[in-house]
Amino acid sequence: MISLNAYSQNNYDKVIFNIISDISEERIKDDIITLANFGTRHTLSDTVSNERGIGAARRWIKKTFESISEDCNNCLEVFDQKNYFKKNNLRLIKDVWINNVVAIQRGSKYPNRYVLMSGDIDSRVSDPNDFISDSPGANDNASGMAGTIEAARVLSKHKFDNSIVYVGLSGEEQGLYGGKGLAEYAKKNNWDIIGILNNDMIGNIEGVNGVIDNKSFRIFSEPVPANESDRQRYMRRFYGGEVDGNSRQLARFIYNSTKKYLPDLNPDLVYRLDRFGRGGHHRPFNDLGFAGVRIMESNENYNRQHQDIRIENNINYGDVISGVNFEYAKKLTAVNAVNLALLGWSPPPPKNLKIGGIVEPSVKFKWDYSDNQDIIGYKIYWRTTSAPNWEFSKVINKKNEYTLDGIIIDNFLFSVVSINSKGFESIYEFPNDTFR
Repeated sequence: MISLNAYSQNNYDKVIFNIISDISEERIKDDIITLANFGTRHTLSDTVSNERGIGAARRWIKKTFESISEDCNNCLEVFDQKNYFKKNNLRLIKDVWINNVVAIQRGSKYPNRYVLMSGDIDSRVSDPNDFISDSPGANDNASGMAGTIEAARVLSKHKFDNSIVYVGLSGEEQGLYGGKGLAEYAKKNNWDIIGILNNDMIGNIEGVNGVIDNKSFRIFSEPVPANESDRQRYMRRFYGGEVDGNSRQLARFIYNSTKKYLPDLNPDLVYRLDRFGRGGHHRPFNDLGFAGVRIMESNENYNRQHQDIRIENNINYGDVISGVNFEYAKKLTAVNAVNLALLGWSPPPPKNLKIGGIVEPSVKFKWDYSDNQDIIGYKIYWRTTSAPNWEFSKVINKKNEYTLDGIIIDNFLFSVVSINSKGFESIYEFPNDTFR
């Protein structure tokens, strides 16, 4: 029988708190300044210069990943992943190679299971096709890129069961091309993706509405996978799960771990793929059915986004260094590092989870038996149908079926996670089928 006491006293908590304390505001600041100083990182900008343009920026990012790898005995596999895109007369006004910079920290137990943290390399001004003007992109998105680099510095000191990918994606402002290229690369290479943590603007605390807030942040997630089957859509009408897709479960995981390990922060679950009518680099992964979320500041300042640098009517416009709060960028980097670590140590979730209990005074679960010796038990979560997050839970022994007595299936939604010998939980698994 699993000891609830032993389970709650996770010996790895100290390691998680050490990871948080290792995040450096000063290093994040230095990296944001370095990226901003490339002048412009527009996708169509100079690729030859070593001082200006996206080519110089991505080479610096790659060199930085390689330096981190040297410090951890070559623990990172660093490479360029690129795709060629033809001009489309919208935001690609010429043919271009979209180059992503990838660093993989290979897992020791499940090397083909991946959790990704991404930041965007590119920047832009008011005209999305202006690749000449200065576009420092200090917050959008040097902040997310610097956070990704800092997470790699800190987490590369540890070893994980699953693979962690740190990536700088290009072409976001022109149409999410970098994410599209890497998502297709992942699918082609049969990556088993646990989740994508897309960081896009994690350094601004002063909203255009005057609100100043350095303690809250948003987690955007779509409700159900974009590539779900007709049968899955049909069954959901009868069995529920309208807000329980894999991306939403990833968002809940991040929310709950933040509340546990970073209690001074206020995560906000936003039930949307992204901001109203807008997009981010997690979306191409979502399009292929991978779980992915956007992590970002709560209060955006539109005077500092996609703007030519200028003063107009006594208002300063432009995405410059003065608009970034480095302490806040550190906090959101810590959110990512904590969740990369927890997911990096997580076991595979139950497979083929089914639920039953129609017109019965109990709920029944079945899933495939796992011969994985590292999995020592499971945990059932449930909540009322109108609750945004899991409210109740029960730890059970290692088995492949269980009956939750006294719970009426009509009134609740459920998920099940695996627990490994270190006490780490898998991502939440929502039942994908029913049985009687």
